[in-house]
Amino acid sequence: MRLEGKRIAILLEEGFEDLEFWVPLMRMQEEGARVTVVGITAGKTVKSKTGALTAMTDVAAADVQASAFDGLIVPGGWAPDKLRRYPAVTTLVRQVYEQGKIVGMICHAGLVGISAGIVRGHRSTGSLGIKDDLLNAGATWVDEAAFRDGNLVWGRVVPDIPYFCRELVAALA
Repeated sequence: MRLEGKRIAILLEEGFEDLEFWVPLMRMQEEGARVTVVGITAGKTVKSKTGALTAMTDVAAADVQASAFDGLIVPGGWAPDKLRRYPAVTTLVRQVYEQGKIVGMICHAGLVGISAGIVRGHRSTGSLGIKDDLLNAGATWVDEAAFRDGNLVWGRVVPDIPYFCRELVAALA
């Protein structure tokens, strides 16, 4: 249990990618971390991109402080495009980053990183659908499954989740 005592936030909103939310959440718990599901509002049940699964937020982004967490994970899907529109979300992500803590982003999650202003000068990856967005935001695109650049952990797409989770655990430990 390499993450015993660590506190991890994971963002959630309508249209989240099922596996990119549930697998990292369970992997962090498996390693002993306490995971808090953070959304736009507290206690909201949201549907995944496929509609097959739902999940519930524990707290609203506006009601938490970056100092309460050792790291933050942003799953992909369509949720990042919604999450990035809320200043409380982008402020939380930016503050976690500025405090030198780990921010993990997979697939379309880089959209949140772009809006939080934390990707410039970093190597990045994700869905090809956001490659140009990352480049335009000043990141360098790398077509790799997963890697760490500073305190950012990147994952490309669903098949790369095992690599992403390994990088997350190593960075958070």
